[in-house]
Amino acid sequence: MKVLKISAAAFLLAAQFVTAQFKQTPLPYAYNALEGSIDAQTMEIHYTKHAAGYVTNLNKAVTGTPLEKESLEKILSHVSKESPAVRNNAGGHYNHELFWTVLTPEKNTQPSAELTKAINASFGSLDALKEKLSKAGADRFGSGWAWLVVTADKKLAVTSSPNQDNPLMDISEVKGTPILGIDVWEHAYYLKYQNKRADYLTAFWNVVNWKEVSRRYEQAIK
Repeated sequence: MKVLKISAAAFLLAAQFVTAQFKQTPLPYAYNALEGSIDAQTMEIHYTKHAAGYVTNLNKAVTGTPLEKESLEKILSHVSKESPAVRNNAGGHYNHELFWTVLTPEKNTQPSAELTKAINASFGSLDALKEKLSKAGADRFGSGWAWLVVTADKKLAVTSSPNQDNPLMDISEVKGTPILGIDVWEHAYYLKYQNKRADYLTAFWNVVNWKEVSRRYEQAIK
C-alpha cells in the first residue's frame, strides 16, 4: 500500500483550517513561480514561517475574547484599543493575505481601463505611480510596507506604514482601502538581494498582478 507523506508545514496548515478563527489562504502559485524576481527559498520561508506565525499568534491573541466574533477588518478598525499582540499579528495576517494575491507568475498583466484612468488622474502615468510607490518603500525606515490605497473620497493615494501596520487601522496617518502592498521587511528580499532594497523594489514590478489590483480597485470604489 502506498503511504502518502505530508510535510510538517502542510500538516500544520491543514490543522489550522479545522479549528482556527483566522486561516492562511493557500499560496496561489508554487514557491518557485516568481523566480527571477522573488526566489523560491524566500517565498517558502516567507509563507510557511513568517506569515504562518502571524496567523497562529493572532488566533492565540483573540481566543477567549470578544474579538473571536469580529472580522479581521473590524479588528483593524479599532486596533489602537487592542494589545500589541493583536495589532502586530492582525496587521501581519491581513498584509500578507493581500500581498500573495497581488503577485503573479503571469507576464505583462496591465491595470484595467478604469484603474488606468484613475492612476493617470492621480499620478500622471503608471510609471510615475511605480516611482512613487518604490520611493515610499525605499524611504520606509526599518521594516514596513508601501501601499496604494483608495481613500474615503474614492481617490488613489500612496503611503507607507511601519512594521505590520496598514491603512485600515485607526492609527494610520493615511487611511484607505489597500489595493496594492509592497512588503519591505528584510525577510521579503534579503536572501536574494541582501541590503539592496532598491533592486528588490525594481524587480517587484515584474510580478505584480494588475488584474487583482484592478479587481480590488473596482470593489473599493463601489
